[in-house]
Amino acid sequence: MKIGKKVRFIILMGLVLIVSACGASETSSNDSENNSGDEKKTLRLVTDAAYAPMEYMDGDQILGFDIDLAKAVAEEAGYELKVEHVGWDPLFVEIDNENADLAISSITITDDRKMSYDFSVPYYASSNEILIPEGSDIQSGADLADKVVAVQKDTTGHEIAESILGSNHKNIKPFETTPLAIQELLSNGADAVIADKPVVDEYVKNNSQQNLVVITDDSFEEEFYGLLFPKDSKLVAEFNEAINKLFDNGKYAEIYKEWFGEEPDIEVLKAQQ
Repeated sequence: MKIGKKVRFIILMGLVLIVSACGASETSSNDSENNSGDEKKTLRLVTDAAYAPMEYMDGDQILGFDIDLAKAVAEEAGYELKVEHVGWDPLFVEIDNENADLAISSITITDDRKMSYDFSVPYYASSNEILIPEGSDIQSGADLADKVVAVQKDTTGHEIAESILGSNHKNIKPFETTPLAIQELLSNGADAVIADKPVVDEYVKNNSQQNLVVITDDSFEEEFYGLLFPKDSKLVAEFNEAINKLFDNGKYAEIYKEWFGEEPDIEVLKAQQ
């Protein structure tokens, strides 16, 4: 009886070792396949999807020019993207903490930001505009000196408002998003909004019944958007190469025309490199 149990135990252990060996072999095979380069690595991209037509929510989908471009650039570089809406201030925190690989959200390349982050080459040329109600006496940025101005906080529009009215001026109303700043204008809580040109133009086009007017001030400097990365990210060179390939192969122009209905000035963007 004892001998029979021992034999059965030996046979059972032999079977366990065979099965384990088969399992290990399958795992090794899978690991080899995953590391073969056939599968694309997925990067986490964060955005503030409240900036139509650049990035915005449509139900539970994140759409926009920036999003289509980022996906095309990532594909060209050999990556896939997991895109998440986190908000404006949080996206910088996510990049600071390296919880995200990159960010796109109409982020203007500035010297101050370059001290803390890395940027891709510019992919979009923009400027700020002034949004006012029809009949307003505001004709330029200088006319805002005694007005109440709504802005999205910590943006270049916010910086322009402070350059006109003064830092932390009581007549500057900062909001979490540009749509909230525009709502403040519509409710007569502000005399004007300063915000990025593509967002202001898109809003006026889609809301003609609100009788809003766009003012262009030539003293507002031209700005350039870039993809944002953690400092010293190894992805920057790859994404720069991919962006330039899209400039040259026509894919960038295709995406641009789809969203804005006109040809982009790619040479202006290339000149910034």
